[in-house]
Amino acid sequence: MEGYNVNKIRCIEDEKGKLYVAEYGKELPFIVRRVYYICNVKNKNIVRGYHAHKQLHQVMICLGGHCDIILDNGHDRIRITLDDPSKALYLEPGLWREMTNFSENSTLMVLASDEYTEEDYIRDYDQYKKYKGSIE
Repeated sequence: MEGYNVNKIRCIEDEKGKLYVAEYGKELPFIVRRVYYICNVKNKNIVRGYHAHKQLHQVMICLGGHCDIILDNGHDRIRITLDDPSKALYLEPGLWREMTNFSENSTLMVLASDEYTEEDYIRDYDQYKKYKGSIE
């Protein structure tokens, strides 16, 4: 499936601990315009997301604990586990995503290429499949 990849975030480690670094043009393929994070998910069976974006690029990093990201391109579905803060999941526009299986005390940070715009979201899976069919 196309439209995503898992990148490594640079880690600098010394006696003081670990410092993770992500820079535009290196680990980040876009300039970050928005940052948000999901934490304190009380039930690991909760599913968040259920949407796709028309234009927005995102990088997802699980800063602590773990969670699963389910990606769907309208034909295939895959599950990616984020369980290491050096693992960054890059998502191009046009992928349906669901976030689930949050461990206790997990924090999922999302870096986005643009500010929030409701018009960029596709929140209905049937509409998503029609959208994918129209651009393929």
